[in-house]
Amino acid sequence: MDTDERINDAPILEFDPSRAAIIEPGRAQRDIAMPDRCVMTFFGEVARKFREMPGTRAVATTRWETADIEFLAMDYQGQEVGFVHVHVGAPVAAGILEFMIAYGAKKVIGCGGCGVLDSSIAAGHALVPTAAVRDEGTSYHYLPASRQVELSAAGIVAIKTTLDRHGVEYLECKTWTTDAPYRETVEMVRRRRAEGCLCVEMECSALASVAAFRGIEFAQLLYGGDDLGGTVYDEREWWNKLTVREKLFMLSVEASVEM
Repeated sequence: MDTDERINDAPILEFDPSRAAIIEPGRAQRDIAMPDRCVMTFFGEVARKFREMPGTRAVATTRWETADIEFLAMDYQGQEVGFVHVHVGAPVAAGILEFMIAYGAKKVIGCGGCGVLDSSIAAGHALVPTAAVRDEGTSYHYLPASRQVELSAAGIVAIKTTLDRHGVEYLECKTWTTDAPYRETVEMVRRRRAEGCLCVEMECSALASVAAFRGIEFAQLLYGGDDLGGTVYDEREWWNKLTVREKLFMLSVEASVEM
């Protein structure tokens, strides 16, 4: 950014395209080799289960203020696939993806849940985002300001091919990524639905922006959780879809190999 450039009234719009930063991810662990195909999952219980599976190995552990982040690799039909349990929220999820990329990840599938903005979408139904509305702050440090960011076309095809292979019904959609789950008002839901969003979550647009900036492929597979499609919130026990969550993780692993 030029020193004589006018300071923007909204700091989040002051994008600096410089490739180098004062702090670089993985700066002290350059000898770590992550598989080039990886899955980021928000399902802690699933990550813990597969951590103990035969053929799974620890790749690296990165110290984070709230908890250590463990990067793992598992054997899937003779091919190694990396995976990590990701914490909720765009900044921390983007930071974890930065480490994965620094360690060698090149094709990444995100695996998580979301709120639905259309009550007709059943709990547990699969959704495949094609674009994410950038209503969070992290992505603006990786790409110039824009309304939305596209996900990897190759990644989307890989996910759809995998779901079709297993006969899993899904919806392609746009997703709304927000930093403020307690500001998902009736009016904001109406606006997002009007521009084509069927679901809401907290990381997708940031992760897609990091991937675009770093030159890797990123796509995401979600399942419908809580319902924000009406005027009354319905949790629909989104956390209690254990079979769905494990199945989605394995579909994401298979899709990462398909990429």
